[in-house]
Amino acid sequence: MSGSPLDLRTDKPHSARIYDYLLGGKDNYPADQEAAAKVEQAVPNARRVARANREFMHRAARFAALEGIGQFLDIGTGIPTEPNLHQVVQEVNPAARVVYVDNDPLVLAHARALMTGTAEGRTSYISADLTDPDSILSAPALTETLDPDIPTALSLIAIAHFVAGDAIYDAVGALLASLAPGSYLSMTHLTAEIDPEGVAGTVATYTQSGIEMQPRSRTEVERFFTGLELVEPGIVPLHRWRPRMEQPAAHDHTLPLYAAVGRKPPGR
Repeated sequence: MSGSPLDLRTDKPHSARIYDYLLGGKDNYPADQEAAAKVEQAVPNARRVARANREFMHRAARFAALEGIGQFLDIGTGIPTEPNLHQVVQEVNPAARVVYVDNDPLVLAHARALMTGTAEGRTSYISADLTDPDSILSAPALTETLDPDIPTALSLIAIAHFVAGDAIYDAVGALLASLAPGSYLSMTHLTAEIDPEGVAGTVATYTQSGIEMQPRSRTEVERFFTGLELVEPGIVPLHRWRPRMEQPAAHDHTLPLYAAVGRKPPGR
């Protein structure tokens, strides 16, 4: 990770660093902390939402690994927070391979922490943006790590709602088209259908901070899974997607993200 010094743009909040703060991390700055405080004013349980989102990522990744998936593409990785995705899946399959993608220079600065996996497995990092799938798919770190002819689990956790408009569907569609049949898509997405007032305040805070954000309805989230077979229980509030027995029962109905996992069927 040598080269020119990274411009971390610490004077402006960034979604990955706000998320890190809400998770209790230390890789954030006053601008991020100020924005996060405003989010918590709109959604008092914002930290609970962040934890539940992270827990879903763990469950979905483990599910895919138990289904026999041995390679993973995680876009919108965020600042390393243990356990990271590779730690979850390599616990199931020590030979699992993971490629992480993010566009935040602070994540790049910490990318070495994302590459300390098992000796049998492999992890790589790409500095790129979800809205430019070609730059991801052509990156040497991806082509040298993942085999395009075998199924991959694509992870888009709390990232698509930071892209407004319909172009996001084309970007996700291009990524899915590149994956072999039997691949999976795991996603969480902000919605105003669960907590309209809180989400409106959250969107206003991010927008005022210069961060684009667009919540989507269940129907709009379902569009990302066009052509895929939804895994039970389908598109649900994130704490209701196959909660693990050791996690506390979730009675909070104000976790405003939908979660889902879909599988690319044979011949697609």
